[in-house]
Amino acid sequence: MYIGDYLGRRELYSPGKLAIIDAGKDPELRLTYGQWNQRVNRLANWLQGEAGVGYRDRVAILARDGVEHLDLFHACGKLGAIHTALNWRLHWRELVGLVEATNPRVLLYSDDFREAVVELEAGIRDSGFAIRHYVHLEGDGMPGSRMYTSTMSEASDAPVSYEQLDKEDIACLLFTGGTTGLPKGAMISHRQICWNVLNTVIHDVTHDDVYLCVFPLFHTGGLFTYLSSQVVFGNTSILTRQFVPEQVLSLIGRERVTIFAAVPTMYQMMTQASNWETADLSSLRFCTSGGAPLPVPLVEKYAKEKGVRFKQGFGMTEYGPGLFALPAGDAIRKAGSIGRPNFFVDVRVVDGENRPLGPSEVGELVLKGPSGCSGYWDNPEASAAVRDEEGWFHTGDLVYYDEERYFYVVDRKKDMFISGGENVYPAEIEAVLYKHPAVHMCAVVGLADAKWGEVGKACVVLRPGTEVSEEELIAFMQAHLARYKVPKSVTFLSELPISAAGKILKRELRDRFEHP
Repeated sequence: MYIGDYLGRRELYSPGKLAIIDAGKDPELRLTYGQWNQRVNRLANWLQGEAGVGYRDRVAILARDGVEHLDLFHACGKLGAIHTALNWRLHWRELVGLVEATNPRVLLYSDDFREAVVELEAGIRDSGFAIRHYVHLEGDGMPGSRMYTSTMSEASDAPVSYEQLDKEDIACLLFTGGTTGLPKGAMISHRQICWNVLNTVIHDVTHDDVYLCVFPLFHTGGLFTYLSSQVVFGNTSILTRQFVPEQVLSLIGRERVTIFAAVPTMYQMMTQASNWETADLSSLRFCTSGGAPLPVPLVEKYAKEKGVRFKQGFGMTEYGPGLFALPAGDAIRKAGSIGRPNFFVDVRVVDGENRPLGPSEVGELVLKGPSGCSGYWDNPEASAAVRDEEGWFHTGDLVYYDEERYFYVVDRKKDMFISGGENVYPAEIEAVLYKHPAVHMCAVVGLADAKWGEVGKACVVLRPGTEVSEEELIAFMQAHLARYKVPKSVTFLSELPISAAGKILKRELRDRFEHP
């Protein structure tokens, strides 16, 4: 079975190759492809036998990063079941809604979220739902829960497969952020996974690469940006329980990591780590940055102090996730660009009437190609709303491209605000703020204003040991931007709210200042 049983196929080719280093375990767990596949077979046999999990059944997990996430993903693939990873940042009441929407047979959870699972179990019971089996990954677990290791030890490691599985069958559900209502469950098919692997290896991955993953595994950046390609290539991947800059820098040097990916906030935090000065990053072929434009001073700092080359990329849960790539050689020349489309992705920039736009014209990014998702779980209205009559997927991202067809993200439609009748794009203002030597992190949000409709507020975290006033930063922005774009105020914070994927949570900032 070449679709679904990725580990079974990989064990056939390289059973003794080191597959996974789980650095979040104490002691660290190291598994070859043969050992890992046997482990996953045990989980698949238990799910199929005792839990009754079969084709298209959902199995959920609420856990910090660890090999168990990947165990479950690959076990579901063998069974034709659907891996359903829950965002642990959500409130338990929000999780109740997702569980009711997906109705998983089994829930795996880590000890960090035991209390949330207790509340969740009570919440769904009140609604008439029931999860048949709870499995805790460590700790004591809640009453009636089974221990993961004992469950695994009782099961057979005989091969498991669902031979009728098709490329259009759903491998997993990944939940999008959403600005209103419940997050939507993007249906990720086996076809989407395979095409994303192909797009990734064309640009990035070679045999014997070592990849360090710091993205949460309930997120497309964690589960698919490089991990799926690493399995297909038979390479080694490293997991951490959560992002800790000092640990990341240490692992890169110790394990001779060749590929590392993160978002700009993570790269900023690494430069402030206690072991930054002594960290050995010489093994890295490149680093990939996505999620937001990477500030040029940060690119220059990594290049000058550590010899690191940056590729920048752009992706999304519903497509890829790999959509665009900017080669390391263009990191400075095309600063701020997300690069050009990956090989098997068609892209357009369109206006409000869905008409294609030319170079330097800002419009919405739309996509077409085989690496798109299959819609949203049990939500045909939302699925239909994002695709037009010609099959183009509408991203909600505002972009333009230059004469060499390098693309630039102006902003998300939802982040853009209108001040005095003019469109204002926070990403443009943030790029200017990052040029100031005192600015470590920043975010600009639009707030309601009686006179102008909306005005900007800049939220800034300063570099350690630096000082700058609100007036000085406003004057700095006025020297680089049109007056209507300059935020009316600057607030200095000790830290910005950061998502599990390392992105700045602008909605939390807006709520903080609009509803103090």
